[in-house]
Amino acid sequence: MHCDMGFLRRRRVYIFIPIVFAFILLTPPFWPSVRQFGDHVRQTLPFAYQWKVQQDFVPTQGELDCLYGRTSRLKTDSEGELDPIPNHVHFIYGLSNPYNKPSAGTFDFLCYLAVRSAIVGMKAEKISLHYTYLADPPSPEPNASPLSNPWIRRLKDDIELVYHSPEEMAALKSSPDASWQAAHVSDILRLNILQEQGGIYMDMDAFGFRPFKDILKSPRGIVLGHEGGNRGGLCNAIMAARRNSSFITRWLKEYDGADLSKEWNYHSVVLPKELELQHPDEVCALPPNAFFWPTWTWSHIEFMHEQLSSGEARKWAAEIDRNGGSLYEDQLAYHAWSQMAWERHLSKLTPEIVRMRDTRFNILVRDFLQDDIGR
Repeated sequence: MHCDMGFLRRRRVYIFIPIVFAFILLTPPFWPSVRQFGDHVRQTLPFAYQWKVQQDFVPTQGELDCLYGRTSRLKTDSEGELDPIPNHVHFIYGLSNPYNKPSAGTFDFLCYLAVRSAIVGMKAEKISLHYTYLADPPSPEPNASPLSNPWIRRLKDDIELVYHSPEEMAALKSSPDASWQAAHVSDILRLNILQEQGGIYMDMDAFGFRPFKDILKSPRGIVLGHEGGNRGGLCNAIMAARRNSSFITRWLKEYDGADLSKEWNYHSVVLPKELELQHPDEVCALPPNAFFWPTWTWSHIEFMHEQLSSGEARKWAAEIDRNGGSLYEDQLAYHAWSQMAWERHLSKLTPEIVRMRDTRFNILVRDFLQDDIGR
């Protein structure tokens, strides 16, 4: 009987241990680690879609012609000189209010770096930051004191602030009661801006390393970059377009009546690829490494943010210098995939870390820092 009771006690302990362990893992402080572990397992399985995304590729002749301004005009194009796409960079931020939704975040150091890349790397002639909420600390009121944000104060002399009211943003939805995320509203706003003004659109986690001068001469109405080595989509995180692009007109029509509450990237990545296949003469399509390489996969994110040895750092710094500021010869910009990289890497960056810690990402963006930051 004594032996039986001891066995039962040990059995209860063995059962209790995994329950306690599971309870600890499910408490809020451990959620990021659990999510990261799940992402790692999901993305590194042998048959995961991510392997197709990060597969090797060779740029096509058409993609290289687009990249280097060699795309021929169509016979149906009107005669006469074609005005280049404006070297006017548009950013969008703050469509959700962090006062009510803290997870929306405020315009931060990473956003500052993105805008500085347009100033220093892209040498933009004009930069517009479109917003609804920019105050820091957050305010319940839209358009409340954008200059209360210290990063906006640093940029104010180089950018134009363009306010969009909550009512204007709500009107972009397919119906008043549609449960769209702010990212979906931003998808339509960016297309409207390019359709009305022309120029270059950049996400707030996109960094331009060199002027876009060749692609701005494209005879096509819009320039888009392929996402993934499998070219599974054309991503809207970085775009260049003329006013009144026929392709953007088609694209916007696809949002009419669309229910975006159950999708993430169909209208922003997959659909433009489908439209490009149907109307190839309206789009100049770039190779994956022009804007969106390395990709968003686990190993590619680690490749960009892993600590380099002093020898590796010197090698990559020299390579970036040879490429005029880019990681690769054909690269004009890099989308940093904050959706995948925020918790693991991007949220931890500070001016001091960017200056002192050698990663491929930090070496790429280091020159965008103003001289008095991070020293």
